[in-house]
Amino acid sequence: MNARRTSIWLARHGQTLANRERRYLGGGESPLTPWGTTQTARLAQRLQPQPFDAVVSSPRLRALALAQQVVQARPAALHQDAGWAEADHGCWEGLTWREVLAQHGDAAQRRFADPWRGRAAGGESLAEVHQRVLDAWRAVTATWAGGRVLVTSHATPIQLVLCIVSGMPPHEPWRWRIDLGSLTIIDLYPAGPIVRQVNEVPRAGGRTMTRGDI
Repeated sequence: MNARRTSIWLARHGQTLANRERRYLGGGESPLTPWGTTQTARLAQRLQPQPFDAVVSSPRLRALALAQQVVQARPAALHQDAGWAEADHGCWEGLTWREVLAQHGDAAQRRFADPWRGRAAGGESLAEVHQRVLDAWRAVTATWAGGRVLVTSHATPIQLVLCIVSGMPPHEPWRWRIDLGSLTIIDLYPAGPIVRQVNEVPRAGGRTMTRGDI
């Protein structure tokens, strides 16, 4: 381990059927599409040379699929932590935005009138997600201080971590673009964090997608 640097690699899972159909997916499950399976394999290949001290994953199967591929190729232990799960959308789970408006129109207006504390019935507010992600982030950086850790997670937790380390308001995580099958790397030094890269999307043969490719 490097006593001066803690390196956290944050990977978003590959495409699921719900993602492809633009449905709300947080606390629920949805199978990877063939493209999502390819994205997962490419991420695992991109990560293969890295000697991780641990792999931490959201308990959702779409995130675990990547974590399990990574640990098969190295002795790093796999830890599941619900703190890294996507925001739970409650009664909106599995619905498209049009379906939400048709079925929960008034509730949707109330939720987005207060995007920080608003929530779908049975779901989480952004404030609640931020707190559990902050707790999970602190646990990872304390437990593996000086090491290199892979976290397989989802868009919102990764966006919130970027808000945490950059000082950006946590109620604006949407300002960070985190694509499916992408990799974000943050190095922590005694003087402060350095965001090494954001939203790298690996391609076959080791190439990385550029903005023109996305």
